[in-house]
Amino acid sequence: MKTWFNEKIMPGMMKFVNTRGITAIKNGMLVSLPFIMIGSVFLLLASFPVPEVANWMDKTGLTPYWNQAYNASFGVMAIFAVVGIAYNWAKDAGFEPLPAGMTALVSFFLIMRPTTAVMNGTKTVVSASQAPTMLGGFIDRTWLGGQGMIAAILVGLITGWVYSWFLKHHITIKLPESVPPAVAESFVALIPAFVIVCGFLLIYIFFDLVAHQTVTQWIYTTIQTPLQGITDSAGGVFLVGILVPFLWFFGVHGSTIIGGIMSPLLQANALQNATIFKAHGVVTQALGGHIFTQSLMDQFGTVTGAGMTFGLAVYIMFFARSAQLKGIGKLAFIPAIFNINEPILFGLPVVLNPIMVLPFMFMPTFSMLSTYFLIKIGILPYLNGVQVPWTTPPIVSGFLVGGWKVMIWQAIIIVASFFVYYPFVHKQDMILYKQEKEEEAAEAK
Repeated sequence: MKTWFNEKIMPGMMKFVNTRGITAIKNGMLVSLPFIMIGSVFLLLASFPVPEVANWMDKTGLTPYWNQAYNASFGVMAIFAVVGIAYNWAKDAGFEPLPAGMTALVSFFLIMRPTTAVMNGTKTVVSASQAPTMLGGFIDRTWLGGQGMIAAILVGLITGWVYSWFLKHHITIKLPESVPPAVAESFVALIPAFVIVCGFLLIYIFFDLVAHQTVTQWIYTTIQTPLQGITDSAGGVFLVGILVPFLWFFGVHGSTIIGGIMSPLLQANALQNATIFKAHGVVTQALGGHIFTQSLMDQFGTVTGAGMTFGLAVYIMFFARSAQLKGIGKLAFIPAIFNINEPILFGLPVVLNPIMVLPFMFMPTFSMLSTYFLIKIGILPYLNGVQVPWTTPPIVSGFLVGGWKVMIWQAIIIVASFFVYYPFVHKQDMILYKQEKEEEAAEAK
């Protein structure tokens, strides 16, 4: 099976994952990670889960400041994405990347216009139909967050590709070597940037005249919304839940591969939940909330590491009889608390170990699906869109992304992981223990 997988499946999969486009998306989205974390802190402060504290912040006037910080970081993630993707495409192609990123940003702003109504309480000050003309000098923040994510990705990819093509074919303005490098680089970018901006302007004009909407609106309704609907389903949860450990079983970093493909959509889902949470203090289906977000994958699919192996860590730390597993337990237990489980995956090992394949694939799939359905039927709340650093210990992370109910459920799932893994790791332990005793007996003779 290993030979078949490595010879038939992996080459095509790795070829796709390592294409310049997928690499640009993956690395470009990473640019936003620090600001997502920063914004999540201020989102929590602005909608603090303890009512008494939240009311005190409202009365003292602190909440608007928290919202300001959130809007300037988490709330404009599409900007980080469009710049980061074009930047990384050009960098990977071997060219000066910053002009490509700035060109993508200009293009992204170019294809949008204000489309959101301005409200004063329940009174409409400027309607959505009036917004394009009456608010022509403003940038609509609606399209800078989750709703503009797919448009940002497409603009970033197109810009990076076209920009690199021009430079690769030397269609640029070449200045003498005596000209300072900073000035020379700006002129190198002039022709490709001009062509790209003009191209997106023509696209904007076409959609304005023919479709009577902006490009970002069309992409959101025609492409992004259906894609989010597909991922935000039990089928989407099942596929992600089982594919990550499936790839890891063969020694391939499943979290990176699946995350690189799914993260843009899951981040967009999380951003919309965060926007709803900031506006209403709660996320529901009626308000347009999403169940499957990046946090659901992180906190119920890969928490304590791919395969949710904390149960393994507990067993080999406290109950193992074989010297090999005891030694691994001393190395693996503390990292597992911080969601690092490579010592277990390669030391136990789990990778290519037929004894461990069933619990390793079952545990995260069961965890994600059960959480999905508990949110679906209303037992658990929708996750609030807050995203925590991936090294945040479980239980703490559960509280931050969904409150006390999610925290308790996460604790239950982690305890369950011990019982799911127990019969399999116990079998592995007994095999190793028997081998060690036989070796000791042989040495004694």
